[in-house]
Amino acid sequence: MKQWYESLFENYAQKYDKEIFVQGTLGECDFIEQEIAHEKSLKIIDIGCGTGRHSIELSKRGYDITGVDLSTSQLKSAKEKAKKLNLNIDFLKHDARNLPFESEFDLAIMLCEGGFSLMETDEMNFDILKNATKALKEKGKLIFTTLNGLFPLYHSVEKFCAASGNQESTTYKSNTFDLMTFRDHNTTAFEDDAGNKKELKCNERYYVPSEITWLLKTLGYKKIDVFGAKLGAFSRKDNLTTEDFEMLVVAEK
Repeated sequence: MKQWYESLFENYAQKYDKEIFVQGTLGECDFIEQEIAHEKSLKIIDIGCGTGRHSIELSKRGYDITGVDLSTSQLKSAKEKAKKLNLNIDFLKHDARNLPFESEFDLAIMLCEGGFSLMETDEMNFDILKNATKALKEKGKLIFTTLNGLFPLYHSVEKFCAASGNQESTTYKSNTFDLMTFRDHNTTAFEDDAGNKKELKCNERYYVPSEITWLLKTLGYKKIDVFGAKLGAFSRKDNLTTEDFEMLVVAEK
């Protein structure tokens, strides 16, 4: 049986690119460049690359990047966009829980819940972190965003999604946040690229900073920094607060 995240991205590339939460690509890539000191010789892997927005922008800026995703439809869109721009990017179909790479990349990015935090068990989410880490070289760096578990303790996730969502394509309803598992269960209603209306029962894992720090320490990261993730404006100056829906994590081996 297909999981909700597989069904959601079956035929959703064009609509996905119009969502509000994917409009911050330029600023997010500015932050990534700062974090690697604009070093063009570094190899980057974009895990859960979706329609390739970060991969394509970083390739435009001269970086060697490989994008991986589970969705054939999203990857098709990424490849088409790269081809139009004459960009040579490897877009590969892989499950982030089982990547074939070992010590190949200087930087791994996983942005906008490109895999991590969507899985149905904590063990599977941890597998994604393990595989991202395995893909990195000895002194590699991992930059990712994940849902901030401090947010739902103070706010309604449903109200937040309703206020910030792109109403013409996706709505979230019947959100229930489970304090025992830190999972938000909801019904996501959307229309795919062919105009088919669909409803999916979804659940996503929210993490608190101490959990993320502990998970990364067990994987051997020496330096772990956690910030608030502002759409299109990632910054080391943004301390994580209960007002941030997402957190930005930068970890170095």
